[in-house]
Amino acid sequence: MRSLVRKDELATHTLETWEWPSAALGCAKRADVLVPHTCTSGGRKAAVLILLHGFGGSRATWLSRTRLVEHLRGLDLVVVLPESGRRWFVNDDRGLRYEDYLVQELVPFVDENYAVHLRRGVRAIGGFSMGGASALMQALRYPELFGAVLSHAGAFEAPSRVGDPYAGLRDERDFMIPSVAAHERVWGPPGSAVRRRYDIASLIDACLDTRLSVYADVGSGDYPRIVDMNRRTVHRLRRRGIDVEFHERGGSHDLEYLDRALPFSLKYLDAKTRRT
Repeated sequence: MRSLVRKDELATHTLETWEWPSAALGCAKRADVLVPHTCTSGGRKAAVLILLHGFGGSRATWLSRTRLVEHLRGLDLVVVLPESGRRWFVNDDRGLRYEDYLVQELVPFVDENYAVHLRRGVRAIGGFSMGGASALMQALRYPELFGAVLSHAGAFEAPSRVGDPYAGLRDERDFMIPSVAAHERVWGPPGSAVRRRYDIASLIDACLDTRLSVYADVGSGDYPRIVDMNRRTVHRLRRRGIDVEFHERGGSHDLEYLDRALPFSLKYLDAKTRRT
């Protein structure tokens, strides 16, 4: 049974927190939904953006550590904020089915309960780091559901990571990259079925629906491995014929960079959905 556990009126949006027992995960899960006031009065329909947090974050990160609501001002966009802890938004090696939760529970819930357009062209998925990579993976796996992806500093090559390429950086403040143990709890050992299932190069090569629109950016001061995998992924997408807008901007792999980058991706999405 779904229940509305909290409802807050903000300056331009209504913030609703919902909870339900997830069949996919076997536990209660909560998600926040930001609904613009323009869509709660007058019957206007909105586009939908599902935003996935980064490793070590939560659904609250978007509201407490970025100016998301401010950046959304003037946009007819319902934004959904789920959370997966540190487990990515995939069906992982330990049997946690966050992909099934996302696709089979969260998307239908939004479609059934909010005045949103149901066409794939006006349903987007995005995120930061772990969330940005998961967003692209899920859009490639479910092209019938998602028409656009917004990725900030996407960790696209996580399935192919071996060992700890960030070992020398772990004393840094706000370090948000999983250890070997945390990484393999999700992806399994090298060569696992989970790693093969979500391998980004394979997903791009297998993509038959090239109508997907992708916005991606990365900080020029991000970890070199993250910068390089963003460049490689964008090159693969373009080679496959998928529309991509890509930027390298000043900043590092942190939430300050994410907050500065959000207005650009949201503007991109607004332009795309208005033309759809």
